[in-house]
Amino acid sequence: MTDNPKKIVLAYSGGLDTSVILRWLIDTYDAEVVAFCADLGQGEELAPVEGKAKAGGASKIYIEDLREEFARDFVFPMLRANAVYEGSYLLGTSIARPLIAKRQVEIAAAEGADAVAHGATGKGNDQVRFELTYYALRPDIRVVAPWRLWDLNSRSKLIAYAESRGIPIPVTVEKPYSSDRNLLHISYEGGILEDPWREPYEDMFVLTVSPERAPDKPEYVEIEFEAGDAVAVNGQRLSPAALIQRLNEVGGRHGVGRVDLVENRYVGMKSRGVYETPGGTILHTAHRALESLTLDREVLHLRDSLIPRYAEMVYYGYWFSPERRMLQTAIDEAQRPVSGSVRVKLYKGNIIVAGRRSPHSLYRTDIATFEEDTVYQQSDAEGFIRLNALRLKIRAQVEAKG
Repeated sequence: MTDNPKKIVLAYSGGLDTSVILRWLIDTYDAEVVAFCADLGQGEELAPVEGKAKAGGASKIYIEDLREEFARDFVFPMLRANAVYEGSYLLGTSIARPLIAKRQVEIAAAEGADAVAHGATGKGNDQVRFELTYYALRPDIRVVAPWRLWDLNSRSKLIAYAESRGIPIPVTVEKPYSSDRNLLHISYEGGILEDPWREPYEDMFVLTVSPERAPDKPEYVEIEFEAGDAVAVNGQRLSPAALIQRLNEVGGRHGVGRVDLVENRYVGMKSRGVYETPGGTILHTAHRALESLTLDREVLHLRDSLIPRYAEMVYYGYWFSPERRMLQTAIDEAQRPVSGSVRVKLYKGNIIVAGRRSPHSLYRTDIATFEEDTVYQQSDAEGFIRLNALRLKIRAQVEAKG
């Protein structure tokens, strides 16, 4: 496309990148820019967004509360799948991008905009997540990705650009790491964190206290599930967003949910990220505990074999792909009996499962007991073992002859 876009909807956060991008789009294309900020649980960070967007030149600013949709239609399906990327990352940033992009193209259609823009860099995963969603939902949309176009190719240059134009920003040269917050987690990247040997400053963390400063007394929390979704905490039924927020508060004060990892980005490089996911970590642990009671062995093992693939789909940005939808259908079918309650004990960064129960439990005390029983014939195990050992015996005999 050679013609400049006339009207652009920008995914706007009010942070360093999008504050600069807003002005840059206007200056570069002489276009009208509509700013869109999704409230996914950023809290007080949203307060200055409207004023900053208007001061930056936006013709209109949308700030929409999407917390319940985020929790219900994005986070909870992912938690039903027990999705974890590379063994540690609960995908808090990854799962937010498809919702932001979905609403962004909807606003573009309503505004008659011919383009959308985002603040993701050309080195990261978010550019893929945003753009795969744009094209999946509106194939004809034009995408403007400033980080792949301009010469402001470093955080320090962005800071200098912002200062030269009087754009207020929340990042300084002294504290240059960037953060991204939503209802599920908060992430930190860049700055001092680019050295994987350096420990993060304690004052960086927002959602959690350090385990050393957590209470000396453990706290018990009971979570109730229905068909794989958490519905109540300590007997109080809550909406999905309110439930996650409640567990964030409880987990945060006990130092639960901190992760520091070097991960493999989709574009091929490794990056170091630090995450706080207190509520999500509690839900993940409790959900697995309930599944241990309610899922058939082969269903559980088959589903677990699919977790890495599902997590990759989310991490890479394929939320609206047909393969993710297909896999979600299978996962949700398996989740039908996952109802019941789990009691966990929180203590200095740890989540300890203290109890689990379900009306659909497959656990049978009368079968599993080490005491005398009348329902399991132990002698039956001999033939079972002999049949399963047959191939091993034959192989050993052949090798012995050789």
